[in-house]
Amino acid sequence: MDKRKRTSIAGGVILILIGVVLFIAQIRPDLLPDFWREFSWPWVVVGVGIFLFALGAILGEPGLAVPATIVGGIGGILAYQYYYNDFQSWAYLWTLIPGFVGMGIILMKLLGGEGSLKEGANLLLISFTMLAVFGSFFGALGLAGKYWPVLLILLGVTLLIRTFIKKR
Repeated sequence: MDKRKRTSIAGGVILILIGVVLFIAQIRPDLLPDFWREFSWPWVVVGVGIFLFALGAILGEPGLAVPATIVGGIGGILAYQYYYNDFQSWAYLWTLIPGFVGMGIILMKLLGGEGSLKEGANLLLISFTMLAVFGSFFGALGLAGKYWPVLLILLGVTLLIRTFIKKR
């Protein structure tokens, strides 16, 4: 199956799912979780991300998955911070942005675009490692916060091992 067909199929499925959720929100809002009942400004940012993804699907450009996941992911962070009044969490949640790029690369590849699943997975690993380090440093991980230097040591060991392993 070529890139255009895959992108169109994925875009169609996503638009149908979004339409179903919005239709349910109109007809039976009691069936949705509480956060759907109160529309707030972070959902505009999430909506822009969804729009970018849908636009990429309609145009047959899987490369738009990367900016779509970045914008949508930041909207998700903002929604979390808004609903839980936890805006100080930005001190460590910004580390998720490389992970959003990684997810975009993975989606782009799955939709038939240029990209590498390995590169996307590496960005996800880096993002979650940074989240663990910064989250621990800023006290978001509770007891694990004392041991955040161990994460740095493990990351350094991983990098050294990868350097000396010969690629086939």
